[in-house]
Amino acid sequence: HIIKKTSSGLTYVTDLRNNRPDGKMQHLACFSGGMLALGAQSAINGQTEHYMELGKEIADTCHFSYQNSATKLGPEAFRFDAGGRMSSRTNEKMYLLRPETVETYFVLWRLTHDQKYRDWGWEVVQALKEHCLIPSGGFSGIKDVYNAGAPKDDVMQSFFIAETLKYLFLLFSDDSVLPLEHWVLNTEAHPFPVIPGVPRVQKEGGA
Repeated sequence: HIIKKTSSGLTYVTDLRNNRPDGKMQHLACFSGGMLALGAQSAINGQTEHYMELGKEIADTCHFSYQNSATKLGPEAFRFDAGGRMSSRTNEKMYLLRPETVETYFVLWRLTHDQKYRDWGWEVVQALKEHCLIPSGGFSGIKDVYNAGAPKDDVMQSFFIAETLKYLFLLFSDDSVLPLEHWVLNTEAHPFPVIPGVPRVQKEGGA
């Protein structure tokens, strides 16, 4: 119901309004590319490749949302019209230093070692430095990603250090730093160790 594909071939995760897809994807949903790729590793009934491809396709869409802007940073939300064209409404054009896209880049890099995910992450680093860095220290969100000269919002969200920078650090770190087979990163990117002997997937009716 919520995973859709545009006429131009972009896969996205839509919001539901009155139980109907409304064609909008929020930046917050960009984490789902990594989530699906991780889930693919333990998928049953031969679904591993299917979910892995879905994760990659969502990463492609989120990357496109960054490349589609003047600042090379992604908007808070974007929409697709019938022709598959992407746009954002006025109250969706801001970038709040969110982590979800780079989270997916990190996960897909670890699972595939496809260099493009590091390349895409470096694009984000460069865009952050150009548009969000404060000369006196820190980073700020910006009010309009489609305007290269957009004013800053004068806020550095706590999740920027806790998540965005952490995922960028991990993206460019060796795989031995928080290996995914031994650590789980929760929704706030806090690492929790995988406890040996505890099954990852509990089947219905089983212990």
